[in-house]
Amino acid sequence: MKRWLGIMLFLTGMLLADSATFHRAISSSPTRLNPLLATDSSSSEIADWIFNGLLKFDADGSIVPDLAQSWHFEDNRTLLFKLRQGVRWHDGHPFTARDVKFTYDFLRSDKVVTPYKSDFKYVKSVETPDEYTVRVHYAQPYFKALSIWMMGMLPEHLWKKEKDPMRSRLNKLPVGTGPYKMTKPFGINERIVLKANEHYYEHPPFIKKQIYHYIGDPATEFMMLKAGKLDIGGLSPLQLTRQAGPGFREKYAIYEQLSYSYTYLGFNLRDPKFRDRRVRRAIALGIDRQEIIDLLFFSHGSPCYGPFMPGSAVYPKDFTPEGYNPRKAKELLKQAGYDTKHPLKFTLVTNTGNETRIYAAQIIQQQLLKIGVQMKIRTMEWQAFLNTVVFPRHFEAVLLGWSLSLIPDAYSIWHSDGDKKGGFNFVGYHNPQVDRLIKESERLVDPEAFAANYRKIFKLIVRDYPYVFLYIPNSITAVSRRIKGVTPSIIGIQHNFIDWKIRD
Repeated sequence: MKRWLGIMLFLTGMLLADSATFHRAISSSPTRLNPLLATDSSSSEIADWIFNGLLKFDADGSIVPDLAQSWHFEDNRTLLFKLRQGVRWHDGHPFTARDVKFTYDFLRSDKVVTPYKSDFKYVKSVETPDEYTVRVHYAQPYFKALSIWMMGMLPEHLWKKEKDPMRSRLNKLPVGTGPYKMTKPFGINERIVLKANEHYYEHPPFIKKQIYHYIGDPATEFMMLKAGKLDIGGLSPLQLTRQAGPGFREKYAIYEQLSYSYTYLGFNLRDPKFRDRRVRRAIALGIDRQEIIDLLFFSHGSPCYGPFMPGSAVYPKDFTPEGYNPRKAKELLKQAGYDTKHPLKFTLVTNTGNETRIYAAQIIQQQLLKIGVQMKIRTMEWQAFLNTVVFPRHFEAVLLGWSLSLIPDAYSIWHSDGDKKGGFNFVGYHNPQVDRLIKESERLVDPEAFAANYRKIFKLIVRDYPYVFLYIPNSITAVSRRIKGVTPSIIGIQHNFIDWKIRD
């Protein structure tokens, strides 16, 4: 009854909305609309409309100016920013270098608890020679020297008055420089209204208002999307293929691209049977990735063959992956001493609460049987899985996933230093050449030199088979056909949202 009452109230609000409003859904309430404190997806998504960093990614995934007008390295430890003049905070106060210095000091404050502090570990000091110049000194050359300044800036004139930043009212009613602003604090499970910043430095957004409607139930969100009551929404392959209905594509344009995550089968490389590269390679060759994608995602995905984002600068263009080859897999197993009388046996562990992974494990189990490998499946609750299996290294193989980024940091997962208690290199991967390249790359400030090193790292990891890289699902987004100006890119379809227009 409560669910249907919520739907009726939502529809009533939609009827009262004007045609210049863009409607979205949000599945959980944000916690703090502060780019330095936002750790949940709802907070981060909304904060991105309100705040700007000094730099940003363009449609091609290259770093370009945002609040900075330009930048250059004076040497490999000193970065100089020239800021845009004339940019104003939502309350009309001018944006200056003092705000940049204050944001950095805020991040380092003992009063602030945030995981983003570690990104600034090599920043030695931040100077402001004048109101529109910022000089950053690093303790050593740092490959994230530019990307960390994509972090949103905070207004010094407002935040310097706050005694308790974690509980500040500014986390509920933020003031930024971004294309959209808030006019009242948000409440729990309430809709959030964003209004266009008429003084945005690029140009005012053509869509004058965005409304985030709280819809906690995914089924209700899909129902509202089918009814044409939302202008944008994510779809699962099942929803698009089997549930959307014949008229759905008349209302919505569908945009698909690789998501920023991959799923993998990871071997415990301390286990004697998995120390043999031939065994790891045989399992990789015995898994038909495309069949998994076809069955799980109705073909809405791509095979994954390595640890970095396809299409990004760090993905080698000359890389040719090994595909499904059960005949070769059987040969390798025989060479390693396994046959029908002495088959390879192991247990794969994954977590409950993720049906896709469990189904993937079952498909892999049947595929490996065809090459004579007997794989058992064990599932566990997430926290128990992490605390009793993954981090203590009590497994033979695991089925898990990692996120992908345009500028990856391979250290925590692939460097030998990560093979420690609580570390992310829980499979126990060690390659001195990879270790050297990762450390060398940390000190590179030239993007192409960094990318060239990471392309080498990619090939070395793939050659060693510490994982079977499995699949990257597609991100499927439906956008109302009343919207024009959508241009997909490697960073998503909303990179140019301020240029989107509602058709007359």
